[in-house]
Amino acid sequence: MRQLAPLVIFLFLSVGVYGQSDDVLVAVDNSNVRQKKKKKRYRLPEIDLSHWKVTLPISDNNRPIEVEPPEILEYATNSILVPFMYNDSTDGSLVFHAYPESTTANTKYSRTELREQMEPGSNSVNWKFSEGGLMKGTMRMEAVSKDRGGKYHKVIIMQIHGRLSNDQRDQIGQKDNNAPPILKIYWQDGKIRVKTKELTNNAVSPEGVLFEEAWKDDRGRTFEEEVGFNKFNIEVKVSKGKLVVSLNKGEFFVYDNASIRRWDVFENYFKAGNYLQTRDEGAFAKVKFYKLEISH
Repeated sequence: MRQLAPLVIFLFLSVGVYGQSDDVLVAVDNSNVRQKKKKKRYRLPEIDLSHWKVTLPISDNNRPIEVEPPEILEYATNSILVPFMYNDSTDGSLVFHAYPESTTANTKYSRTELREQMEPGSNSVNWKFSEGGLMKGTMRMEAVSKDRGGKYHKVIIMQIHGRLSNDQRDQIGQKDNNAPPILKIYWQDGKIRVKTKELTNNAVSPEGVLFEEAWKDDRGRTFEEEVGFNKFNIEVKVSKGKLVVSLNKGEFFVYDNASIRRWDVFENYFKAGNYLQTRDEGAFAKVKFYKLEISH
């Protein structure tokens, strides 16, 4: 019996040591559990929609559905808007989803696109270059389909659109107030491409300049930086006789030619979102906006 005593003492001490070790492990595990239970952070886009309406790629009575203020402010719970315009709270973006279906007058492509309304609910109050304007946005292309040749489909992400006043419309006998867009900004193959309008004849008369046929697309310019599917910033600044477009505050395109100087005859409004430039079956695009600001 005396010979067994040291062995019993050794076993007792061993069990005690391992028991203490197990207690330490359990404490560490509980800490991990508590960390996992921490609440996730949700973020929202920094966009005030009180001066925007949205046009959707679906129709009602053969016309694209449009939602104006104040209804657009409830987009997160609007059953019509949710499939095309919704928050991604994981990164604080507002997603614009579009695919080919319904189109507006004078166009052949579909869109989920915002249209500026200086007076909420009205398209009749707009601005001229001489009054100045600024649009700034932070965005990225989340996803876009490819054509049969394997190239990504183009998407217009920002615009400045022209508009005839009622007097100008009546003066040239046009059925609506539509005028050409003076600015179109594309996401194209991972780069940002800018197109403006120029006069077909710089000597055109003051009345002749009002006709859409007096204007044509310029050759376009592409910023050197490749944005791909990453975030990028675009700023559009207009003043009398001048238009400046910048990408990430590092590259600038300046337009101050004779055509831009004569554009001041038109009213204008900003547009932003997802204007998909294809009618291919199965095509789609999703554009994320994190920030969008306009001022005059």
